[in-house]
Amino acid sequence: MTTRRDYYEILGVARGADDAEVKKAYRRMAMKYHPDRNPDDKSAEMQFKECQEAYDVLSDPQKRAAYDHFGHAGVQGGAGPGPGQGPFADIFDSVFGDIFGGGARRGSQVYRGSDVRFTLDLSLEDAVFGTEARIRVPTLAACDLCKGTGARAGSVPASCPTCGGHGQVRMQQGFFSIQQTCPNCRGSGRVITQPCVECRGEGRARRAKTLSVTIPAGVDEGDQIRVSGQGDAGENGGPAGDLYVQVKLKPHPLFRREQDDLYCKVPVRFGTVVLGGEIEIPSLDGRMTLKIPPETQTDKVFRVRGKGVKNVRTGHVGDLFCQITVETPVKLTRAQREILESFEASLREGGDRHSPVEHSWLDKLRGFFEPKARSSGE
Repeated sequence: MTTRRDYYEILGVARGADDAEVKKAYRRMAMKYHPDRNPDDKSAEMQFKECQEAYDVLSDPQKRAAYDHFGHAGVQGGAGPGPGQGPFADIFDSVFGDIFGGGARRGSQVYRGSDVRFTLDLSLEDAVFGTEARIRVPTLAACDLCKGTGARAGSVPASCPTCGGHGQVRMQQGFFSIQQTCPNCRGSGRVITQPCVECRGEGRARRAKTLSVTIPAGVDEGDQIRVSGQGDAGENGGPAGDLYVQVKLKPHPLFRREQDDLYCKVPVRFGTVVLGGEIEIPSLDGRMTLKIPPETQTDKVFRVRGKGVKNVRTGHVGDLFCQITVETPVKLTRAQREILESFEASLREGGDRHSPVEHSWLDKLRGFFEPKARSSGE
């Protein structure tokens, strides 16, 4: 450069500025004059280089002290090589690494294992009251033969030829030097030259393990139970993933569940729904007695409060809904048939007052057909 401006002036900071202020100012100025934002602008390119040079000096305590005492003469040659190599690459990595994924990381990269999902078939009773379930889950575990190294017994992994064992490779993009994970060794810095015969160099093998999982009371269809650290093993010593146990309810012979409520159908004899009486109904707590009022119609639903399911999250307890279905008598004796024929005749003598539902339905039926009859007659 023919003109050497004051480094503090270039970054726009006072001489007493601390390291954080200097770094913040450099980041702001570098973004402003970056060549990608100012294509074909030689002036911006020169100012960008000035910012890098100034930051190289002011971010180094020894260089800054020399500059403060002797000016540019105290740091002659301190700027070093151009952008993307030597100290300038390190400057950019330290300042912009968190933005562009760079940074000066070295050595092995570890990877978290994948999460595993397992579907658990539960009975309604186990879902409502909770249980301890033993499950057998296939997962990726550290290989027993190579102890997770991926290398054949007696051999050792070699240094990666692509990254030289660093696990990172540097790519030059214009004035920027971007560091990223090595694609060959995936950040481990090593490659397996003689893979294990069991896991073929993966370091992990498919294994089935038996676990005991606590199922809380009140879980429902589709709920998931997370078991931390019981998923696939990580790579290069990374943490294991999690196991997610998804609940699937088995069909129940008596009950149908809808959220916190239970539903069931209860067959009732013809005489009971006509005359009234008491019937026995099921609940998850045991047997109960339900009172049937006289003249109860079929499909009538009775609600029994607090006999449903306790919600696993809110603690709310649902209800039990019993739907009455009238059972038609079968295999009648001659005497029974004669009694019913006499009973039916007596109902007909009483007119419509004994069958209000049927009477209402017949009125609707006539209203449905009569307009069509008039239309066809016209």
